[in-house]
Amino acid sequence: MEATGTDEVDKLKTKFISAWNNMKYNENKLLPARSGCTIEDHVIAGNVEEFRKDFISRIWLTYREEFPQIEGSAFTTDCGWGCTLRTGQMLLAQGLILHFLGRAWTWPDALNIENSDSDSWTSNTVKKFTASFEASLSGESELNTPTVSQKETIRRHSDDHEMRNEIYHRKIISWFGDSPLALFGLHQLIKYGKKSGKKAGDWYGPAVVAHILRKAVEEARHPDLQGITIYVAQDCTVYSSDVIDKQCTSMASDNTDDKAVIILIPVRLGGERTNIDYLDFVKGILSLEYCVGIIGGKPKQSYYFAGFQDDSLIYMDPHYCQSFVDVSIKDFPLETFHCPSPKKMSFRKMDPSCTIGFYCRNVQDFKRASEEITKSSSSPLDAFPQITGDLLCLFILKSEAPKRC
Repeated sequence: MEATGTDEVDKLKTKFISAWNNMKYNENKLLPARSGCTIEDHVIAGNVEEFRKDFISRIWLTYREEFPQIEGSAFTTDCGWGCTLRTGQMLLAQGLILHFLGRAWTWPDALNIENSDSDSWTSNTVKKFTASFEASLSGESELNTPTVSQKETIRRHSDDHEMRNEIYHRKIISWFGDSPLALFGLHQLIKYGKKSGKKAGDWYGPAVVAHILRKAVEEARHPDLQGITIYVAQDCTVYSSDVIDKQCTSMASDNTDDKAVIILIPVRLGGERTNIDYLDFVKGILSLEYCVGIIGGKPKQSYYFAGFQDDSLIYMDPHYCQSFVDVSIKDFPLETFHCPSPKKMSFRKMDPSCTIGFYCRNVQDFKRASEEITKSSSSPLDAFPQITGDLLCLFILKSEAPKRC
């Protein structure tokens, strides 16, 4: 029997607090999973809202139907076969969000999306908690009111900043539109997948999708995308010299700025089944501010893992068949590109095959990320002491790739 009255409120409140402390959505303003901070150090009402705003602000890409026919096939939908391509799109989209909008950005309309998923935290519950917490803080909120001139200055600056963010928000989504012209849309990804022997209707694994995404970014000719590249690890090994070389390669000889890089690492978390001993490692990886998520899922069902709660993974599910949206028109609707609620799955159910993603804005960022992963230890994964004994390292950081004869 479910708890009622005060017990139910306390139970839900505990769930929110647990989610807030454990889930990591790569925003500096959120609490790191291992920061040592407690929820009492922050405004609870803000935490609840910020948690939902951050999750909903991620770009959600799902099955679509009735889109333009995929060249060389009869498909006008990817329902039933395109889920790994969709989760790969979501991971890339998150990297682009960080690149263009920053870690602090959230979609202003995020909390206006209604949540109809009974298996997750509901928007009504969030609103009830938020209302009660805000009521207790309303007196304090009336203090420290800026003057009229300050308000006007802040509003003008805010309006310009929000307009710029809105432009990039829509631009990023448009790059993933379901049309042949969209740079990272399904039609383009399938075209690049042909070199890996894949075609529309086939099953795409996380490793194959990593290479497809790399090719798509390399081939993108949009001027806004010349400052970002993708590196895919070779045999679970990240060669620092190769990453830095990609970051320092410039399309224009007069441009000395290093590029941002999204690092994709295809790995396997066990044999036929996921080894539970990798749980703490995966939680540690998801807690890193540089991590942009994991392309994974259950066998034959791909999910985009964005965080964790206790021993469960938090994910976005692409297995919803939505109608085609023409992202080329002005002010196209944004609602179906944002997930109203998180889902969670036991780590034990996870398919062992997955691809981990990291985003580094420049070479210095990459070096800091490398240091954080290695944790000043000669062993790449000593930062995660649970990964020892007979377990193979998931991935290794090396300074240089082996010389080729």
